[in-house]
Amino acid sequence: MNLETVKVEALTPNSKQVNTTVKVVSKSPVRETISRRDGSVHRVADALVGDETGSIYLTLWDDNIDAVKEDSILDIKNGYISLFKGSMRLNIGRYGSISSSTQTIGSVNTDNNLSDKQFEQERRYPTFKPRYGGDYRGEGRRGHRRFGSRRRF
Repeated sequence: MNLETVKVEALTPNSKQVNTTVKVVSKSPVRETISRRDGSVHRVADALVGDETGSIYLTLWDDNIDAVKEDSILDIKNGYISLFKGSMRLNIGRYGSISSSTQTIGSVNTDNNLSDKQFEQERRYPTFKPRYGGDYRGEGRRGHRRFGSRRRF
């Protein structure tokens, strides 16, 4: 596992295995959402976190919400970046962890908020491609011809 810590300004939409130390600036009110997978109810909140180089929103789920307090300093291990509605979010996930840190961070640079920047979100599923040639109207490779490809005239 990569234990090298990175500054907030170095995060990109493709960042994985993120280890960083951040200060919590603010925390949004808790909202509830229902899981599409099993229908269970989960609590979600966003916290604006950052360091002297920049800031980003951290998405907190269930037990992590109560563990994070405003003005506290956190060590985030094995986090990742995702795009939510085109903006970057720092996530913990099931393999990541949050713990309180002994390091100090003076002031957080909220002017360089990475979550305010918009990114093009890649499609989860590629655009439609016909399986055997043709187009979306059902025409095959041979178009409107009625004979097989071996027939010659």
